[in-house]
Amino acid sequence: MRLLERVRALGPMIAENAAEAEKQRKPVDTVIDALKETGVFKALVPRRFGGYEIDNDTFIDIGLAVAEACTSTGWVTTFYIEHNWILSQFPRETVEAVLGAQPYILAPASITPNGQAKKADDGYVLNGRWGWGTGVVHGDWALLNGVLPDGEGVDIRLFLVPIDQISVDETWDCAGMAGTGSHDMVAEEVHVPAAYSESLLTMINGRGAGSASHDSPRYRHPMMPLLAIAAATPAVGAARRAVALFRERLGTRTIYGTFSKQAERGGALMRLGHASARVEEAETVLRDVGRRLEAWGVREDVCPQEERTKMRLQIAHVVETCRGVVRDVMEASGASAQMRSHPMQRIHRDVHTLSCHTVFDLDLAAENYGRILLGQDPISPF
Repeated sequence: MRLLERVRALGPMIAENAAEAEKQRKPVDTVIDALKETGVFKALVPRRFGGYEIDNDTFIDIGLAVAEACTSTGWVTTFYIEHNWILSQFPRETVEAVLGAQPYILAPASITPNGQAKKADDGYVLNGRWGWGTGVVHGDWALLNGVLPDGEGVDIRLFLVPIDQISVDETWDCAGMAGTGSHDMVAEEVHVPAAYSESLLTMINGRGAGSASHDSPRYRHPMMPLLAIAAATPAVGAARRAVALFRERLGTRTIYGTFSKQAERGGALMRLGHASARVEEAETVLRDVGRRLEAWGVREDVCPQEERTKMRLQIAHVVETCRGVVRDVMEASGASAQMRSHPMQRIHRDVHTLSCHTVFDLDLAAENYGRILLGQDPISPF
């Protein structure tokens, strides 16, 4: 059975555990174990280490399959996959050491520069606290951002740290995406060997130290659009599921005070039609960005900041569209959809929380793109 088929086969099991994941505030252990069995976390591991090097369309397909069943589990899954791409950017010796010992990593990651690093004789010493640690509950490594003074400014680097060298502060108690278990990560005087660190700015361009060693264009495109795809795909999956639930309800729900089904009301039918079309449009944009991103891996020149910024803005619009779709079908689904036993209310909360991720900040993304179009420096280099 192919990878995507194996993942899709888990859909009912993942959906059955979605409420439990929210209750536990983390992905359910048996679900993560079942996902491991499919091999899905090898999806973006280089082929020379036994990985699949899937294309972005397949990446999106996998994320949709999981997120339609549970938004939180879909989010953890796509980030676990994408963080193996980040690992591929580290020095060749590091990638070989890590993937020579295990088939993939399960790693939370933070590119927010909340860490402070200082040089040691044979590497670095890292301190800091990082929030939003998606995947930390089942993680075996962590990817942590740290700022290193270099005499002429700062060097922003990513550090690869075994999970047992950091502590986890269980802060995750959120209205939506509760099942991701995205607790805070804390490092205190953690020693990191030099080869287990890589410049974030080179990684952003898909030109990390290890990028050329895999003999594949898959590891030579920019990082941030791939991160945005990993984060946006669960939103599309959630919106697709919300529309499907609304469609089911139309045929069974009786309008209060009448004997007519909601499916007999023109307004409800129009809402269903608009919602279905908008989700398809969002998915089309997401896939188009994914294909354009892959094309940059084939080219010798580095993807320019203007193109990277445009892709980020387009993906932010994808998530905005999905949030609007979920809101529209939720408000037309009746009060019973607000019951904790109904998945619609969880999807509604999840998507509104998910859309607050910084990569989807429409104002920031639009201002950055506008600045670049006018020849000005962007607010953020990412």
